[in-house]
Amino acid sequence: MKARLIAVGEHPPSWVVAGFDEYRKRLSRWLPLELVEIEPGVRGKGRDASRAIADEGGRVLAALPRNTHVVALDGPGRSWTSEELGQRLEYWRGLGRDLAFLIGGPEGHAADVSARADERWSLGPLTLPHMLVRLVVAEQLYRAATLLANHPYHRA
Repeated sequence: MKARLIAVGEHPPSWVVAGFDEYRKRLSRWLPLELVEIEPGVRGKGRDASRAIADEGGRVLAALPRNTHVVALDGPGRSWTSEELGQRLEYWRGLGRDLAFLIGGPEGHAADVSARADERWSLGPLTLPHMLVRLVVAEQLYRAATLLANHPYHRA
């Protein structure tokens, strides 16, 4: 099983790149994780935000491989403890399909992207910068994988 993190937004700060790369490297033995950056829709004065969201949504859907289990990062989604995320990872492994985690743009996911999602994952009630979400997702997937492997990383 492989995972793909499809994230709206390009050119993250160097500290996000370094942190994400570190957890992707650590995670690679249990769950290879690929980052796919999606160009944001054009926003600004005189621009239609709904058009930007729709454009992003089309690019996100085009980046999804076939037969992939899709998990959209979404505020109203389901929150999991680290242990529960480990159980979800075990469940996802049992599906025998690759995974795709989706991070939307500033206004969230386009309606067609939300409709395509098999489940929604919330990182909690805080509003997080989208670039930081990449790093948090990678770290939490690593933590979940280490829980399943009885690795000492998780010490709750």
